[in-house]
Amino acid sequence: MPVTEEMGNGVPFAHPRSPDTGPGLTPAGHELVRACNRLGIMIDTSHLNERGFWDVAALSTAPLVATHSCAHTICRSTRNLTDRQLDAIRESNGVVGFNLSVNDVRPDGNLDENTPLDMIARHIEYLVGRLGEDRVALGSDFDGAVMPRPIGDASGLQHLFAALHRCGFDDAVVRKIALENWLRVFKLTWR
Repeated sequence: MPVTEEMGNGVPFAHPRSPDTGPGLTPAGHELVRACNRLGIMIDTSHLNERGFWDVAALSTAPLVATHSCAHTICRSTRNLTDRQLDAIRESNGVVGFNLSVNDVRPDGNLDENTPLDMIARHIEYLVGRLGEDRVALGSDFDGAVMPRPIGDASGLQHLFAALHRCGFDDAVVRKIALENWLRVFKLTWR
């Protein structure tokens, strides 16, 4: 049995579809959340379905974290977070790492590497508007997802930062998104 089924259920990759795709955490998953909290281990909700997310939110004493997710309001992928989930992350003082996988960024969900940087910047702008500038960070998904051609890999992040500046983000906010917001949530979680 795969580990995900032992602890809880992930989400299938589908568009357009709700992230509410099945049952949440198992009893073993509940114990895992409690153990992670005791040990200061960060819990990533990015691949959990919506019910699993709410199980973690109800149990965890640490800030809620989604290391590589986007807004379901903009792109109706199962992998993306609903506004209610984003609000819960904000209220927990957690962070959302922005996923650069084009099929989770684009409103149409297409695997099109010609995704414009201004589309990405507007998606990040939505998240910052919902969560605040202290709760959005880079999450990437460079390990095999289709990236926007102007970024490609980590060496192209400078192009994303320039797009964020054009969208109205100042240096201080871009620095928070690039690094400081992760450092803040690490300090709140790790022991």
